[in-house]
Amino acid sequence: MKTPKTAFVCSECEYRSLKWMGRCPSCGAWNTLEETLIEPETPTVKVTAAAGGGANKPVLLDDYDMPDYMRFETGYRELDRVLGGGLVYGSVVLLSGEPGIGKSTLLMQISGVLGQNKKVLYVSGEESCGQLKLRAGRLGVHSDKLYLLTETNMDAILARCDELKPDVLIVDSIQTVSTDRYTSAPGSITQVRECALACITKAKNEGLSVILVGHVNKEGGISGPKMLEHMVDAVFCFEGERRQSYRIIRAIKNRFGSTNEIGVFEMTDAGLEQVDNPSETLMSDRPRGVSGACAVCVMEGTRPLIAEVQALVTQTAFAVPRRTANGIDYNRMCLIIAVLEKRLGLKFYQNDVYLNVTGGLRLDEPSADLGIALALISGITDRVLPDDLIAVGEIGLAGECRAVSHFDYRVKEAARLGFGKIICPQKNEKKLTAKTTATLCGVSTLYDTLKLLNKQTKE
Repeated sequence: MKTPKTAFVCSECEYRSLKWMGRCPSCGAWNTLEETLIEPETPTVKVTAAAGGGANKPVLLDDYDMPDYMRFETGYRELDRVLGGGLVYGSVVLLSGEPGIGKSTLLMQISGVLGQNKKVLYVSGEESCGQLKLRAGRLGVHSDKLYLLTETNMDAILARCDELKPDVLIVDSIQTVSTDRYTSAPGSITQVRECALACITKAKNEGLSVILVGHVNKEGGISGPKMLEHMVDAVFCFEGERRQSYRIIRAIKNRFGSTNEIGVFEMTDAGLEQVDNPSETLMSDRPRGVSGACAVCVMEGTRPLIAEVQALVTQTAFAVPRRTANGIDYNRMCLIIAVLEKRLGLKFYQNDVYLNVTGGLRLDEPSADLGIALALISGITDRVLPDDLIAVGEIGLAGECRAVSHFDYRVKEAARLGFGKIICPQKNEKKLTAKTTATLCGVSTLYDTLKLLNKQTKE
């Protein structure tokens, strides 16, 4: 009997090598080559057009009858917002996140709501039915249409689907299931790809909505081949700090909706609860009369979100000052500090700088630059900004304040939360069309911002 052949396959690009290497010569990733059994190739029969092969034929765009993609709500408005209005029949959704972030909790709560009207099959390859029952009891989930299955064989899962005919299939997780057609271990590139393809085929042929849970690797990406993200219809990432209560679900890919929307949840003893007004929740514990704090307004899809940026600037005791950023890109922070040093002459090189965004949020939009700059100026000068002041604007390397998009929505949200003074670029101030009770303070450069800040602090 011949011994099975093995090869080392890259988990990122599926490059194959007969020997192990520390770095993949194809994609350049480190420590991604994993030993995998080489499956024997089965001969395929080539079907030619003369033999009558090829059932699919090209159709005219105008003559094609568009199928009716029906949606159904999950019972959670924050999740439906990210989905684009709800789950689509025949769609496959991939949900990823760090261990312990709350993926299984969210799916169990969704199953309880969907199980009131639709038949749901919850497949777990990591927990027993007893453990799932305990979680359901803790979350208060009760349904006569929710079926639990502990199985790691994909062929058996599909057979149970044929028996039950569920409307929704949840697989937790795709890295734990495998098929008997291949001898490689569960979680390998071949097994993940083939099991995901089997779920996708089942969903497309029968109109079954499938939710797959994906593990993440130490770099933060989804484990398995990159092809997995291309195969599914939507990829969602469940983010947040496990030590903090807030969780954010963000769309990385969505064929049936926008990828700019986010959903905000709060982890409680009774499970995940929706945060309908995240701006008000994030600003509820804001300190008063403290320097180094400034409110900013960023856009997450169609939703304006107000958060607080805190800056702590202290004299350094080291030859090289320390820089720490939490919730803000480190390079962006260094860029803003360099602009403030060059254009305003502030001596940050003599101080340690610590930046933080409250609530565990991450601000990636450039419109938060002006608020970050004001927080840094307030921190180094120890001047307290007015409690009703908020800043919106992008900063260039020349120290200019550039206009931002969706300014009307930002002004309405700031006025709704009681902010009376809005520092913004002059271009946005001139083009504002919405009526507001807040006072707009247009600035064109950081020098104008500093003069305005001096005036505001004196008042």
